[in-house]
Amino acid sequence: MESLLTSTLTVALAEIGDKTQLLALFLATRFSSKRQIVLGILVATLLNHAVSVWFGITLSEWIPADQINHIIAISFIAVGLWLLIPDKDDNDENTKTKRNAFITTFLLFSIAEIGDKTQVASMILGAHYQSVLLVTIGTTIGMMAANVPVVFAGQHIMKKLGSLKVNRIACILFVGIGLFIW
Repeated sequence: MESLLTSTLTVALAEIGDKTQLLALFLATRFSSKRQIVLGILVATLLNHAVSVWFGITLSEWIPADQINHIIAISFIAVGLWLLIPDKDDNDENTKTKRNAFITTFLLFSIAEIGDKTQVASMILGAHYQSVLLVTIGTTIGMMAANVPVVFAGQHIMKKLGSLKVNRIACILFVGIGLFIW
């Protein structure tokens, strides 16, 4: 039980102010299906953290750290520039929009977690507690506790600031993070 609680608390605290929280905010302003965003975050986190616990050391030997940082940096810059493309009207809650929200969230969160401090924390906690299941569950609960409120607050923030201003601010932040990581 200690491994579950420690994993949850560690990742929840590490996630506060992290780039994936910014990503959650961006996705909440981009898609209307909050459930699909939350589901995308959940699935991406479960898979990423499970892989982190099992294969983290091996993966770090295959891919040099400087290449991982470049891949992440390019991804953030691309997302930042994508924000400048005007949105299509996605108020229609059809299946395609829901699927796009899930797929986009899953893919972006999967990429954003590569080399992230919560991924590293998952590897360390797994090695320490020797429990893939409990650590993965704990780290996933921590990620969800930090990101789900941001997903649901995203619409409120967008109404206050307007989508153009939110997109420009997010663009600057994403490109800035990408350049910083580079």
